[in-house]
Amino acid sequence: MIREVVSADGTSIVYRVTGPADARPLILLHGWAGNLLNWGAAAAELAQRYRVVAVDLRGHGYSGAPETGYDDPKNWAADVAAVLAREEIQTGAVLLGWSYGGIVLTDYLTAYGTGAVAGVVYCGSQANIGRDVPGAEMGSAMRQAIPDAFSDRAGRAVRGLSAFGSSGTGGGVDKGPDAQRLFGGSLSTPPRVRKALFYRTVDNTETLRALDIPVLVLHGTEDPVVPIGNGRYIAATAPDVRASYWEGAQHGLFIEDADRFVAEVSGFVDALN
Repeated sequence: MIREVVSADGTSIVYRVTGPADARPLILLHGWAGNLLNWGAAAAELAQRYRVVAVDLRGHGYSGAPETGYDDPKNWAADVAAVLAREEIQTGAVLLGWSYGGIVLTDYLTAYGTGAVAGVVYCGSQANIGRDVPGAEMGSAMRQAIPDAFSDRAGRAVRGLSAFGSSGTGGGVDKGPDAQRLFGGSLSTPPRVRKALFYRTVDNTETLRALDIPVLVLHGTEDPVVPIGNGRYIAATAPDVRASYWEGAQHGLFIEDADRFVAEVSGFVDALN
């Protein structure tokens, strides 16, 4: 079921709800230049057990794309809060952020705390962003994509996004339609939004240190978009952490091995109080 809510600054946030209405809520926050369809078969499997809420981040998919405000952590936090409020989720939610989605979920925790949240999952992700900020290193594939990925010219943008897209699908391993959706989602994200997401600096380290809920870190050891050091930083900073480092894996773990992804996320969620 597709739903829509208006965030604090008036931006429309679109999301999809699947799975049993009375199951534990699992909120999926995609990455830079993605959308709620990125999760593919993994989301469908998770929806067999959980109330899966897959969000289109602001500027992405069918959500609104305001001209400004992407540099304000409070806007990202308010988007997540609006979805939780619309779904009447007051406790027990699990937030799962892939790539840039990990920054967004940590923005939410910084602004709103953990009252509605039972646990968080960082998948190929980071909690911070910005030059010289700890745990916010940019990977080689991301550096290769910039600045072409910000271009208004389609051909140049495709060239910039090619290495980034391949790293999200297992380094060229044929994963069919789920892999191709990553490429399509990147190109459908407005170029100005692709650019704007990098023009902010946020250090959520103190939020990580103060977390009173369990954390799961999933990260590929060969991730060229979000280097594994960023995942290790989260694991070393948050108090209650389980880390799973996938040897040889790259950025899109839920596409590279959907069965393993679902099993590890489910094991974490089911162990929560």
